[in-house]
Amino acid sequence: MTDLVIRTLTEDDAALFDALPDPLGVRTAHRRTRHRPDWKRVALRDGTVVARAAWWGGPDDTEPVLVNWFDVADGEEEAGAELLLTAPWRVEELELTLPPRWRDEPALKAAGETCLRAAGAAGFEFLVERFQYRWTPDRGLPERPGRLLFAAEPDDAVFFDALRRIHSVTLDVHALRAVAEGGVDRAAQQELDVFHWFPSPREWWQVARTRAGDLVGIHIPARNPSGPCVGFIGVVPEQRGHGYAADLLAECTHFLAGRGAEFIAADTDQGNLPMAAHFTRAGYPVVRERVYFHATT
Repeated sequence: MTDLVIRTLTEDDAALFDALPDPLGVRTAHRRTRHRPDWKRVALRDGTVVARAAWWGGPDDTEPVLVNWFDVADGEEEAGAELLLTAPWRVEELELTLPPRWRDEPALKAAGETCLRAAGAAGFEFLVERFQYRWTPDRGLPERPGRLLFAAEPDDAVFFDALRRIHSVTLDVHALRAVAEGGVDRAAQQELDVFHWFPSPREWWQVARTRAGDLVGIHIPARNPSGPCVGFIGVVPEQRGHGYAADLLAECTHFLAGRGAEFIAADTDQGNLPMAAHFTRAGYPVVRERVYFHATT
């Protein structure tokens, strides 16, 4: 096999990134994502691109925060691993974006598993698979049950306390990992940091209470760099079992739609069956699947 050439791209040769075939439809999935040319890398063999990766960060980030585009030609797992291992940036997470039900189609399954093996060979360990959803106005607005009262809350301490309670009993794998590493305070603070990272207004954050005034949970209507999204939905443990997550999701959807959202992105762990069911009933179809890895070194 001929020698591998790995290059970090520039504005002048950025078109090389598009030279690799795209059986998994990653380009379509990232049509709204802005990637810096100098945070993209390709691996070439005999002048042909056999692997590529794009590191991503927000508009104000000076370093990338994750790899969110990574695909590899058939039989080129070693090239893909080398591409990641020799990168000048070290990030904690890698995200593979895949079509819905990708394991049901042999060609998609083969392409996806090639990427999975390459990520593993580069020292990334599987973390979780998630569904990605996308609501659009043609789906109709979900019904508001009217059981809860929603209000903005300026005090971050209220959200921090709610997050501590929510993550004390959670199905979210990222939160469980944070709890295992640093307790519920760490998990809560990580979520709060993400809320502040969103470029949408802080005033959008809302708490939900019963009509008797008891806290039920929080929801975070947001915009990320790609557009409107459900930033967070969470119900405190003592209020679970009443389907209140559906109320929060409906309110979040109405909130963003009322501010002109032409689509709303969302996601949840595939193992979080209750939340996945709420998204389906609220008119959020699955548009992609994502596999997350975390760095082990």
